[in-house]
Amino acid sequence: MKRNRQLISEKKRKRIRKKVSGTSSRPRLAVYRSNHHIYAQIIDDVKGYTVVQSSTIDKELKDTINSSSTCLASTEVGRSIAARALAKGLTKVVFDRGGKLYHGRVKALAEAARENGLVF
Repeated sequence: MKRNRQLISEKKRKRIRKKVSGTSSRPRLAVYRSNHHIYAQIIDDVKGYTVVQSSTIDKELKDTINSSSTCLASTEVGRSIAARALAKGLTKVVFDRGGKLYHGRVKALAEAARENGLVF
């Protein structure tokens, strides 16, 4: 059963990645959500490197949040990734939800990033 869920999740990610890719002018904001943490990266797929990253395991955010698996923690990660992207001069990104539903923690991160200046 566990292996079957992993295969389904992997298929979803591959299907989404066929359609969503980042360029130098409009990189990809990739979100990975685990049971305990949430991670966000802004990736330039043409050059193949991560421009900016933020997560609930960052030292700066770890002190400000109580639990890393809540919508409040995801909101903080969204604010952080937007601030770091704006510091690098990035305003437009393509959102990659990583095969997860646009609901809950993924939605909270996306909305916080939008409110703090990212356009997608």
